[in-house]
Amino acid sequence: MKKEVTTYYDVVGIGNAIVDVLAKVGDRFLEERDLPKSQMTLLEAADAGRIYADIVPEREVPGGSAANTVAGIASLGGAPAFIGKVHDDAMGQEFTRDIGAAGVDFFTSPLNEGPMTGRSIVLVTPDAMRSMFTYLGANKYLSEADVDENTIKASLITYIEGYILDYESGFAIARKAAKIAHEYERKVAFSLSDINCIKGREDNLIDFIRENVDVLLGNDAELKALFKGQDFYECLDLIKPYVEIAAITRGEKGSVVVNGRTKIFVEAEVVENAVDTTGAGDLYAAGFLYGMTQGRSLGTCAIIGSIAAAEVVTHYGARPEVSLRGLVRNKLLSYGKRP
Repeated sequence: MKKEVTTYYDVVGIGNAIVDVLAKVGDRFLEERDLPKSQMTLLEAADAGRIYADIVPEREVPGGSAANTVAGIASLGGAPAFIGKVHDDAMGQEFTRDIGAAGVDFFTSPLNEGPMTGRSIVLVTPDAMRSMFTYLGANKYLSEADVDENTIKASLITYIEGYILDYESGFAIARKAAKIAHEYERKVAFSLSDINCIKGREDNLIDFIRENVDVLLGNDAELKALFKGQDFYECLDLIKPYVEIAAITRGEKGSVVVNGRTKIFVEAEVVENAVDTTGAGDLYAAGFLYGMTQGRSLGTCAIIGSIAAAEVVTHYGARPEVSLRGLVRNKLLSYGKRP
């Protein structure tokens, strides 16, 4: 085992570098175009262009699941890094500037030719649910060569988003990152991300998780999709042998943390003005992983995740708009917990 390492980062995220284009629409907008609701759908550039032509964008903000998570970790006071692929175009430069300004180190070399920076059209319906239509663009060119050993060995946790499995080299990238992390006795966390990342890959994904993942994050629908099951509690038992820790969110029902024979149920934070659920899972992951790097109990990790997720659903966009560090400190104090 390679152990002689000085830790510089709490978490390095690996995933899609995306610019989110957010727009408010009614349910009829989705129905008329036969667009699936409340999930992520991959599109080619032309299809994305047709949807874009029919909307009035509210905002264009840098996004991407793991990128949102590490931005959240920075807001919590952590030290994160990110590995992802952009084109050296206007949107790619915007992404790079924004993630750096958020407090995240990002050194991956951009493309100088080929597909443009990836973007995701996020349609938010009146019930605050988001439906994502994503053009991966430059993300498809992320490769094993971009998995930087120095960054991973310097990180307590390597966090990999499931969306990278949507391109050919996804499993290879994830396996290389996990191998490096474990060589340096670091933890590997993986997000199930979306049911469409799971369907058709269930067996390969379970094998990957069993062989490479220490901490699994996802929601109840994704966990059930992984095991092709209908009973949530049965699926919680099925995941136990494969990972050290599983943290599964359930929307308004809160979250469940599974650690061996222990199950910890944590209530959701009360949100009176939910506007947009984009990024809720990403920010839960930010809070949970940040708590782990600070040596907090698993229950407290879940509480921090819930606080972070609750903040992001109160506004458009998947990045926090207030200091999560201060918000979490005040909330934990109000709960009688060490901040």
